[in-house]
Amino acid sequence: MRLGVLDIGSNTGHLLVVDAHGGAAPLPASSHKQPLRLAEHLTPEGSLSRAGIDALTEFTASAQEVAAERGCVEILAFATSAVREADNSAEVLDHVEASTGTRIEVLAGEDEARLTFLAVRRWFGWSAGRLAVFDIGGGSLEIAGGPDEAPDVAWSIPLGAARLARDWFSGDQDDESVRTLRRMIRAEIARDAGNLLRGGAPHRAAATSKTFRSLARICGAAPSSAGHLVPRTLRRDDLAAWIPTLIATPPEKMADLPGVSPSRAHQIVPGALVAEAVMDIFDLPELEICPWALREGVILERFDQLSVLD
Repeated sequence: MRLGVLDIGSNTGHLLVVDAHGGAAPLPASSHKQPLRLAEHLTPEGSLSRAGIDALTEFTASAQEVAAERGCVEILAFATSAVREADNSAEVLDHVEASTGTRIEVLAGEDEARLTFLAVRRWFGWSAGRLAVFDIGGGSLEIAGGPDEAPDVAWSIPLGAARLARDWFSGDQDDESVRTLRRMIRAEIARDAGNLLRGGAPHRAAATSKTFRSLARICGAAPSSAGHLVPRTLRRDDLAAWIPTLIATPPEKMADLPGVSPSRAHQIVPGALVAEAVMDIFDLPELEICPWALREGVILERFDQLSVLD
């Protein structure tokens, strides 16, 4: 069965075309993506701006065409933090549907964390034991943990890299503003950290998302060209050693670092501060980078549903 998974993230719109069937790993067949930066198109009043709506509508239309050309029999379309939090979310999604024929569903933060956890669990398998999963998106940080396929705990915190870049890094930053941001990030994560810590130390801690992958690459992990089966880790000591350099790096030079795309260069510092806080607060010396994330979780759950119907 060929599926199109349309992921409207806070940073990027991404259509992943996969060949999938129950009991097998989804096999990517095609990818179509575009920077949308919806988290940065939210107005001070909390609505998605006209520019953001137009960008979303145009990308959805192009994704629908690609899915049809690639022979997709179904499109699973969903949106995350930026659309979820927009005051005009319902109107935006109605407009996109009227213009393109595609209905985009909004995932709750807890569901986003839960589905990402499912994907990571399937990737690492039962031998991972009690698993903790962290995902830094554009608009939010997702945390989930537990010993089974469904996490015992799953929640979302508004600490996405794009959100923090928009709110804290719009101009020149001094040392005090960075210290203030670091304290805020840690307080937000620590507020509900007991949800995960009460279950005991995880046997394995994993991270997904472009932000974590970029940070791991900066800190010496293998490039994407080495393939997704190559183990990659982000070590706390390595990240802590890199952060002063990242803070001092001019934005126009950030994309020169390995694994950093120009469209996300301005998000690296806030993403690094969130990643460091996660590892400090949960006392994790390293995080294993998982190539599967939310999109794969959506696919896996869909095929689980089809298997039940069969």
